[in-house]
Amino acid sequence: MSGFVDVHTHVLPGVDDGVRTLDEAVATAAEAAAAGVEAMVATPHVRDDYPTSADTIEDGVAALRRELADRGVALELHPGAELALERVVAIDPGELRRYSIAGGPYVLVEFPYRGWPAGAEAVAATLLRNGFTPLLAHPERNDAIAERPERLRPLVEVGFFVQVTSGSVTGGLGRTARRAAEALLELGLVHVVATDLHGPSLDRAGLAAAFEALGGNAAARTLVATAPRAVLEGAPLPSAPASRKNPWWKRSRGR
Repeated sequence: MSGFVDVHTHVLPGVDDGVRTLDEAVATAAEAAAAGVEAMVATPHVRDDYPTSADTIEDGVAALRRELADRGVALELHPGAELALERVVAIDPGELRRYSIAGGPYVLVEFPYRGWPAGAEAVAATLLRNGFTPLLAHPERNDAIAERPERLRPLVEVGFFVQVTSGSVTGGLGRTARRAAEALLELGLVHVVATDLHGPSLDRAGLAAAFEALGGNAAARTLVATAPRAVLEGAPLPSAPASRKNPWWKRSRGR
């Protein structure tokens, strides 16, 4: 049985608000590998306060790969980025491939924490027109979505896929994020779960904890292993495993 795949991490040291040092990056990767993660995508912020370049990402991934190999950490590491909505349309389509997940069609797009983002539909249209597939990062942590989760459906209908944070699923990010994540699951609007890790200590907010919180069954594995592996390989994503009236993940937890 394949292991977990984490498509949203801030594991490159010293480039954004994530891991600060090389030692911390190795410790974070080693902890994830020990908890069953077999592949990880480094997705540093690309936005006004962290204008991370493609060269920085590629060089950082190469350096961290070497360090992981030297220290015996068995973990696939791939390049990617978490792009602010306004950055997506500012990057030339030919250059955008350098920011996509593992150089494939999926682009991780950051959803803001406050307010409804104007122009999100236009961003999806731009990506789709240029052969990319938008993957929306952590919308359950946005106040407008927490208040009315069904607002996300039109974005999914125009082409976005949705990544929810593992700490939201487990409750590690608080009750509001957990309720929003649960509502999105019930609505069938969650396609991938990832950590959005910014450092070690993932025991209560990692993919293994999310897998258990989601019931530890085949449908849960879709969200933490099968679907993110498809993202990594540039393959079509499976349908979101949910039922509005009788959600599988609540049945599996006996709720």
